[in-house]
Amino acid sequence: MLSGDITQRARSAQFRAARAFIDSLRPLPVLALPGNHDLPLFDLPARLLAPYGEYRRYICGDLAPWWLGDEVAVVGVNSTRVLRHKHGVITPAVVDAVARRLGRFSAASFRVVALHHPLAIVDSDDRRNRVRGADAALAAWTAAGADLFLGGHIHLPYCVPAGPEASRAVALQAGTAVSTRRRGGRPNSYHLVRLDGTAGRRIDVEQLDYTGAEGFRTCRRWHADFGAAGWSLHAG
Repeated sequence: MLSGDITQRARSAQFRAARAFIDSLRPLPVLALPGNHDLPLFDLPARLLAPYGEYRRYICGDLAPWWLGDEVAVVGVNSTRVLRHKHGVITPAVVDAVARRLGRFSAASFRVVALHHPLAIVDSDDRRNRVRGADAALAAWTAAGADLFLGGHIHLPYCVPAGPEASRAVALQAGTAVSTRRRGGRPNSYHLVRLDGTAGRRIDVEQLDYTGAEGFRTCRRWHADFGAAGWSLHAG
């Protein structure tokens, strides 16, 4: 899952490099979403007339793809907007459409929603970065059965309960995978998520940080178990 900002400045060469990286992951399925950096910033005609042109050409023609596996359903949401420099928006129409799609999946499936901008924040400085419409989206999507929310944008990795009804779902926020744009000196990182529905319902998350000579190594773990009260999240 690539949760946006696949390029730095939406240039063709950067998209070609990103396409080569995605192709190197085959045969794994890859779901990608646009981030605000994947829209041209300095090329104003392109931003107004064909803002997703290069993204559609090299990455994916669908800006909000979804994927259904045997035990997992993933719904992508495009939270970027052409007329907003970097902040994201989820409109009421998108909230309703995603909720309807989630409701059509089997209750036995883990239901995952992915977008670029964060739905849940842990740092008060990120209030301005939280996607507009987050409260309505969290309420509707958890009610429709969402288990896990994936996000990016703020270069800060964490895993927290999501929404006002904290036990209903889990929010997993990505750090910086391969870019040099890192937050607060944190290393590059990515998350490995395991979903287990064989004995109850369980989500296991590993955060792997780049350590230099040893490559990416596991540095943090979270575990979420579903019980009568909903998701119970703990680190360790």
